[in-house]
This record gives sequence, C-alpha cells and structure tokens, in this order.
Amino acid sequence: MLDGRVAVVTGAGRGLGRAYAKALAAAGASVVVNDIDADVAEETVDAIEKAGGAAVAVPGAVGGSETADALVARAVSEFGRLDVMITNAGALRDKTLRNTTDEDFDLVVTSHLRGTFTCGRAAAARFREQGEGGRLILVGSPAGQRASFGQTAYSASKGAIVAMMRTWAVELAKIGVTVNAIIPTALTRMVATIPGLGELVAAADRGEPVPEHIRRQGLGTPDDVAPLVVYLASAESSDVTGQAIAVGGDRIALWTHPDQVAEQLRPGGWTPEAVRDVFATELKDRLQDHLPAPLDLGGN
Repeated sequence: MLDGRVAVVTGAGRGLGRAYAKALAAAGASVVVNDIDADVAEETVDAIEKAGGAAVAVPGAVGGSETADALVARAVSEFGRLDVMITNAGALRDKTLRNTTDEDFDLVVTSHLRGTFTCGRAAAARFREQGEGGRLILVGSPAGQRASFGQTAYSASKGAIVAMMRTWAVELAKIGVTVNAIIPTALTRMVATIPGLGELVAAADRGEPVPEHIRRQGLGTPDDVAPLVVYLASAESSDVTGQAIAVGGDRIALWTHPDQVAEQLRPGGWTPEAVRDVFATELKDRLQDHLPAPLDLGGN
C-alpha cells in the first residue's frame, strides 16, 4: 500500500508512535524515526530492519524549527523525498490548574502544539517543492475533545491541534495535501495512571488479550490504531481531509466539526435579564454535557 513512500514519525520510540512506524514500514514505506530518547529510537529502527523494512533514527526534542527541518532533510537525504508527516511526539504533565506551573505548561504546549506546527510547516514546504501532494497526520486526543481532569496544558494543546488541522486542510488542499487528525485511545503507559486502567495496561504489556467489552469501548493496543495511520498515509485516502477520526480497539468513529446546537433571536438585542430568562427556559435543556463518558470496566 505504501511502496515507495517516505514517512516521518515523531515520538516513535515507544507506544503508539512505535506502532505507527512499524506498521508504515510493514506496508512498504521508508520511515524516519524520531524520539527524544536516542536509544529507543534506535530500538524502533532495529525492529523495522529486522522485519525487512527501511528506517533511520533522528533523535531530538520536537518543538523548534531546527528539529523539524532536520527530520525533513534526513528523509530527503536518506530516501529521496517526503510523503507523510505524523506528529505524534509530546510530553505530559498531569496536574490540576492550581498545580500547573509556567514551566509545566510551556513544556507540554511546546512539545505537542509547537512541535506539530513546526513539523507540519516543514513538511508542507517540502510537499510544495515536490509538487506531488502529501499527507499530514496530526495526533489529537479525547482530552482535547472533552474534559480531562488534571490535563490543562495537554487538553489545550490537543484541542488546538485539531483546530489547526482544519485550517491546514483548507489551506493545503490546492497543492494536493490532505490533513487529518487521529484521536487515538490505547492501553499505553500514558493511561496507566487512570483509575481502573493500570491493570489493563499491565496485562496488555504481558501480551494478554484485551477483553472484548473493553475493545468495544474503543480501547485496545497501539497496534489497533496503526491501520488507520497506514490508510491515511496512502494514496487511497486522497478524498479524506479535514477530519478528526477516533480510533481504538474495535472502533473507528468521526468526531463532529463544532456547530451550533441551539439558537434564540430577540428583536432589538439582549439585556442581561433577557439572557437570564432564555437560559432558564428555551436553552435550559440544550446545554452540552461536558463530562466524558465513563468506561465500563466490569463488562456488564
């Protein structure tokens, strides 16, 4: 499906990023593997090469233009071109608002949001130069779509990434570049601290199958997410752009674009009292639920 194509995957040393890189290589792509940890980046490359694929490691922290430009340059120097950029890398600091420091916020936003911006911009410039289109696959999160307790900076970054994706999809359509955001859910180290999920993550790490009722709720292994990435990286996905696509376990779903859910008009405009009254009447039952749906860990 991806023979002759060249992809960059940031944050590909572990977890979801490694699954993406290995699946892309298995489908025929040559892969530039990035991670802040040089050793785990090399481990991913070794796994790809042992399976008969082609890959090189480019360690470094994403965020600044220097790393983004180096990733694109290495793809071109090593494999001759760039077709796919997957912006997976990012740091996490699980802290409530009152405990989030400036340093915590900047680290998370720089790695996730600014890293997506600089890598996306560098890839788009190369796509434009090649004149043959391309694929930008950004990585969002349910935390950016709905409430996620203790993840101020992460939620802000992931929500902004999806918004940025929609803008890029419009801007880059004229040069044949598709831009989509995946919203992955998987049993990785990142979710192991969520109450009830630690044991499931440990079991998955031991190679035990994920219970069917958990898979049907959209939680599986990183390998369950990778097929969507391969499809979006392929020529077959040329008509799919501007989408936020949830994937995990047995489920693929589309997130809606933000839209109005209720509207009220008042001739002559609004007073504070009229606003109060409309929220107590016509709009009362139209307020949106901001809480995430709880997982059913019992299988009932």
